[in-house]
Order: sequence, then structure tokens, then C-alpha cells
Amino acid sequence: MPPRSLLPTNRSDQQLTFSQPGRRCLPSAAARWPSRMVRLRVSSTTVAILLAIQTGFLLFLYAHHGSFLSPSAEKPARVHVLIISSWRSGSSFVGQLFSQHPDVFYLMEPAWHVWGTMYQNSARVLHMAVRDLVRSVFKCDMSVFDAYMPWKRNLSDLFQWAVSRALCTKPACEYFERTEITSERSCKTLCGKYPFSNVEEACKTYSHVVLKEVRFFDLRVLYPLLTDPTLNLKIIHLVRDPRAVVKSREQTVKALTRDNGIVLNTNGTKVDDSQYKVMQEICRSHIQIYETATLKPPEFLKDRYLMIRFEDLVRDPLAEISAMYRFTDLQLTGKLENWIYNITHGQGPSRRKEAFQITSRNAVNVSQAWRDLLPFEKVKKVQDVCKGALNILGYQLVDSEKEQKDLSVELVLPYRRNQFSWVSFGDE
Repeated sequence: MPPRSLLPTNRSDQQLTFSQPGRRCLPSAAARWPSRMVRLRVSSTTVAILLAIQTGFLLFLYAHHGSFLSPSAEKPARVHVLIISSWRSGSSFVGQLFSQHPDVFYLMEPAWHVWGTMYQNSARVLHMAVRDLVRSVFKCDMSVFDAYMPWKRNLSDLFQWAVSRALCTKPACEYFERTEITSERSCKTLCGKYPFSNVEEACKTYSHVVLKEVRFFDLRVLYPLLTDPTLNLKIIHLVRDPRAVVKSREQTVKALTRDNGIVLNTNGTKVDDSQYKVMQEICRSHIQIYETATLKPPEFLKDRYLMIRFEDLVRDPLAEISAMYRFTDLQLTGKLENWIYNITHGQGPSRRKEAFQITSRNAVNVSQAWRDLLPFEKVKKVQDVCKGALNILGYQLVDSEKEQKDLSVELVLPYRRNQFSWVSFGDE
């Protein structure tokens, strides 16, 4: 303890006086307390100033570069393309138009694994799980399949893996070069035993990741992907005349019964579609997707949605494919152009036994086959449940069997792409 002479003579006064002027000493705890308060106030002021500077800096960046969470920010280098459609609408064919491109990593319906595992649920309940899987695959994170596939797995455990050129060529499989047009049969023979880890390795080497899905029934489900700053997502919406879809579905009834049950929410019971209830849901979904994208769409959908009709595609393949490639920042090569011509002008059978088989056929004849093969009573039934979709998507109704079978009567009405104008949130 310091000598008494060094202690303050007046403890109650904040003006400290000492018995020996000129000599410095430490004030008591009571006297030191006010100075601590000053230091605390200074510290708070400093923090406030730093926060103000930080806020101003963030506002400056926002004003000049856009929100960090906005899709208007700088986009990722990789392009992500989602082809959404319905069963038997030509989506496997459109998928191949992308799969065979040397810059594209393509998977056909990866969400098949979700529906196969969780088939007791409805399609709408499964929307979130399907979307999460699609997001992970777009980011080349294939661990998402852990919940739906065996722990030890090969390429061949992935649904319809052999239709993906990327999984049949290096680095996924060493037997084919990336620039080759691959065949499903050859790929199955040579590449099926390669490890599943090659899927992720291959995905990371491509500039474009393209997925084809038939399990989205509402465009709004995809809004979180469209606003995700780590994705550069573009959506191709493929539609087809519902009457042609019905005719094609009748050839693959067994393959579609489980999916029908999920669409109709039958708690895991497989059902047929004799009453066209599934077609009614499919047509409703096409209306919802198209109208959401074209009638006062949100700003983040601008330049990221393209509707393609199968009938337009098969009548003028190169024009429609060129439009899809421009939309997705791809270039049409001479090898691809020759392959596209051959696959759309072949002389193969118009009927296929396999649900997902791609063969060389006369595509125009295939697209019109329903007019000769589908009984008029069934045509009337599908027109009743899909009348709205037929009108909105540009398909002419028929009033008689004679009109149906008269191929000089045009049933695919002219369609002008980009016929709508975009609006911002402020215009809503």
C-alpha cells in the first residue's frame, strides 16, 4: 500500500489533489471509473463509425454492381439448361440434340431416382426433393444420389446413363473421344462398369450442364434456382399436341403406370390413364408454366425461358435447333448438323417398343401419326380435358373424323416466338 501522503486528500471530489504536488500517483478505483466510462463511449462511437463506413461501401457496390444475391450479378461461367416437358412429348429426342454436343454434360431425368424411391408421395410433394437434386447436379455434386442409389455403384446404376455422350466419352469412359457421336448400345457394352465417381469428374470438365426432366408441374418451384447467383439457368419448355401425346402414351402403358400413380397421388398404387386424368394434369401444368413465363413474368425470367413445340422442331429442325443453341450459348457444328438431318429423315419404324429409344425415323410422319391411328372418340376425349392447353399452345381442334384424317387441314397454328413483352416488378 502506498504511503498515506500519496493518497488523495479529497475522495469525493473528482478533481484529485495530492498532499505532495508534483508527484504522480495512481488514483483510487472510484476515481478511475469515470475514465473507463469515457473509453467505453469512445469505443462505441468507433464501432458506429466503422459500421457506417461498411454500410456505405456496401451501398456503393450495390448501386454500381447490383445485389450480391441478385441474378443480375456476374453470372457463373458454366451454363445450366433445364429442359422441362412431359412424358411422350419428344423430350428424349430434344435431350439428344444437346447430349451429342461436345460442350455439353447431359443427364436424362435424374429425378427418376427421387420418384422411384419416394413413390408413395404426390408429384407436388416431391417437387422440393426433385428441385434439390437438380440443383446439386447442376453444381456437379453427385453426392445427392446417396439417398436414392446403392452405396457401391457404377455408371450403369444411373437412370438412362448410356444416352449421355458425356458418360460414354473421356474422362467418364476411355473408349470414346469427346467429339464423337455415340450410340447407346456401344456405350452400354463398353462403359457400364466404370465407377460412379466418374460422373462428377466428367461434369466438372464441361461448359454446359443440361438436364431433361418431366417431373416439374409448376414453374414457380424453379424460382429458387433462377435466383440462385451460383447458377446461370435457362429453361427450355418443350410441348407437343396432347392428342399426339395420348397416342404415344398408349404404346408404353406399362412403363408409365407408376408415374401415373404419383401424378394422381394414389399413395403408391400403379394406375393406367384410361380416363385421361393424367393428361388433364399434364395439360394444366403446361398452361401454368407457359402463362407464368409469359403473362407479367418476374424480371429474373427475362431471356431465360424458351417455349418449343415439337411439331415446329420436326418440320424445320435446323432452324429450331439453332434457336435453342443460340438461347443456350452453343454453336452448331457440321458433324451435329449431319447427324440431326439423318436422325430426322431416316426410314426406321414409326413405332417403338422401348419407351426411351431414339431411332432414325421420319420425324414429320411421326408427329402426325395420331391423325391416322387415334380413334376419333379418343380425340374428342383428350380435346375435352386439354382444350385450354390446345388453344393456348396453338393447336387447332377437330370437329369430325374426316377433318382429323385430312392432312391438308393444318392443325398446328403459326406461333411467333417472343410474342410477349417483359415487365419489371414495378409494373405489377
